[in-house]
Amino acid sequence: MDLVVVSKLIYACGATVSTIARYMLITFYDKLIIVFKIISTFVKIFLTDLGKMKNSGDRIRELREGRELPLRVVAAYLDIDQAIPSRIERGQRKASREHIIKLAEFFNVNENELLVAWLSDKIVYELADEQNAIEALKVAEEKVKYQITK
Repeated sequence: MDLVVVSKLIYACGATVSTIARYMLITFYDKLIIVFKIISTFVKIFLTDLGKMKNSGDRIRELREGRELPLRVVAAYLDIDQAIPSRIERGQRKASREHIIKLAEFFNVNENELLVAWLSDKIVYELADEQNAIEALKVAEEKVKYQITK
């Protein structure tokens, strides 16, 4: 079994490394090597997950690949060139609101889920280089709340 799979299973079950190692009938040295490999795999998994938050393009790729569809099928459904969905998935181009709505329908997923990911991408793109981004977002949130209750 792959070490990454084993590590994820251990984490999912809540078992500790010492518990796993205690029940393995191997030498102390082998246990240390296994424990080290498991810990380093955990670190890689967590750093990867924390270091890259998914954007709307990542989600679209997940949906497409999960259904084993080639880009040309998605492009044909959207009536656009095949290069465009590829660039959207790679984050090199932003999808339009209409494309996001059509994709939610095509993949039969919650439209709101994709729209929220798409909108958050737009906000991040606009605020990426701003030092006061978090403060501005808080003020904007209050303004939106005010507009809704108006």
